[in-house]
Amino acid sequence: MKLSTFSRTLSLACAGLSIGLVAGPALASAELAQKKNCMACHAVDKKLVGPAYKDVAAKYAKDKAAVATLSAKIVKGGAGVWGPVPMPANTQVNEAEAKQLATWVLSLK
Repeated sequence: MKLSTFSRTLSLACAGLSIGLVAGPALASAELAQKKNCMACHAVDKKLVGPAYKDVAAKYAKDKAAVATLSAKIVKGGAGVWGPVPMPANTQVNEAEAKQLATWVLSLK
């Protein structure tokens, strides 16, 4: 009986840790987007100055180069994809952070 209780407790603890590992990067990326002022122009599910992140994820869903494409746009800026308002370069974001942000955006559905 003690082994059974121990096994259940261990299983629940492992499940809790795995949920934290999965949710952790998503939460960290949302916080990074806020910290780097991305949310001044973007929101997850509605258009502000720039497109909603969910719309970006849908547009690039089948593009194998999407992480690289979006990372470059985050760092260098871009124009002409989402209308007449250009996206300025974000000089606060380094290459690794841009990849993290792009991966997070693409994970949104």
